[in-house]
Amino acid sequence: MDALIMPFLIFFVVVILISIRQVNQYERGVKFLFGRFSQIAEPGWRLVFPIINSMRKVDIRVRALDVPDQESLTKDNIPIKINAVIYFKIADASRAVLAVEDFMYATSQLAQTTMRNAVGEITLDHLLAKKEEVSSRIQQIVDKVTDEWGVDVQNVELKDIVLPESLKRVIARQAEAEREKRAVIIASEGEVASAENMAKAANTLSAAPGALHLRTLASLGDISTNPSNTTVWMLPIEVLRAIEGIGNKIGKV
Repeated sequence: MDALIMPFLIFFVVVILISIRQVNQYERGVKFLFGRFSQIAEPGWRLVFPIINSMRKVDIRVRALDVPDQESLTKDNIPIKINAVIYFKIADASRAVLAVEDFMYATSQLAQTTMRNAVGEITLDHLLAKKEEVSSRIQQIVDKVTDEWGVDVQNVELKDIVLPESLKRVIARQAEAEREKRAVIIASEGEVASAENMAKAANTLSAAPGALHLRTLASLGDISTNPSNTTVWMLPIEVLRAIEGIGNKIGKV
């Protein structure tokens, strides 16, 4: 009797051993019974009997999907190349297996199409100035569609925006002209401020008798410190007479 039971026991043990499947903590198993979906296998050891059952593991960690360069025309008819990276995770393992053949490929293709369409609806200046807004819009559109596949798109980041070389030169010239414009405005504002201060100083000097003469003498004193300087001054007659009077008094002494 034992000789008859022993082969069955060995067969049963072998079947159990080959049926053990390990589901890691970062995975979920989609189990099928005779080809029909039965349940989601949680992390741990699970029995998947040959022929009767089958199981497909799905990684539920956040993934980074690189969207290759896409050529597109902006709303103002400027050709550009743009690429992005998408961060997503599997929210429902059963739908990721049952609703779509390859969720990675499908998400990538959807992101490429959405990115081209989104770029075509805005101008280049808008795209360069508000990349985060464009990224958020692409993320919302892609996430809405991929919800049916059990895919949760968490973020979309635009990486590079490649412009034609001719357009780069035009933008550089525009930026240079803008900087020159600002420099001229700043210089003119300085001239206005300087003129206003000089007008205030002139009014102050003209209001005090003899102040202008003292200022003239002070300027002469500053220049005379360096004997190598030769200057020609246009002095008022009153100053010349005052200097002449001082010289006459010194000569009499």
